[in-house]
Amino acid sequence: MDSGRGTMRAGMSDKPDPHTAAHLARNLVSLRHARSLTQDGLAKAAALPRSTIANLESGEGNPSLAVLVKVATALAVPIDELLAAPRAKVRRWPADEVASRSKGRGVSIRALVPEPVPDEVMEVMDFAPGAVMGGTPHLPGTREYFTCLEGNVNLSVAGERYALAEGDVLAFPGNLPHGYQNADPARPARGISVVVFAKAGV
Repeated sequence: MDSGRGTMRAGMSDKPDPHTAAHLARNLVSLRHARSLTQDGLAKAAALPRSTIANLESGEGNPSLAVLVKVATALAVPIDELLAAPRAKVRRWPADEVASRSKGRGVSIRALVPEPVPDEVMEVMDFAPGAVMGGTPHLPGTREYFTCLEGNVNLSVAGERYALAEGDVLAFPGNLPHGYQNADPARPARGISVVVFAKAGV
């Protein structure tokens, strides 16, 4: 926030969004109770005044990024979890509503988890016979996991080839060049890819 704005309260902006403030209030109370913390306890852990925590839990606060970072760190959750809108407790997605796309030659990819998951991407990969696909390198610190569910998948990482059979799992740094291949010209293959993105500042 701009420290030169004299009308702004310390750590708080002057135009709270009512929906975001309500989500924050509900999530903050829930997370605090789940950790058996009082408002005083959370305030001390976050190095903030208790009045700031009380204000946020009232639904009236709209904190600065610095305050959000302190509270999220004290609760050991990403900032997204503090601000997230409520989700339905139970929801069914028909198959045709789950996002899917094609990539490379003969590879179909669909979301394993239709809802956003902080710092992760989980996908099901279907390989036609002879399919080939190049992976997308990510930032250093990113970790990727591939589990072969059906058939056989060859995975190359930084020029080295790894042959995976059903049930095999390969983990590798996501920033390295990598690619996938179903070398079987007659049988399809399937696997699950999990990408855990590097944390900011790590």
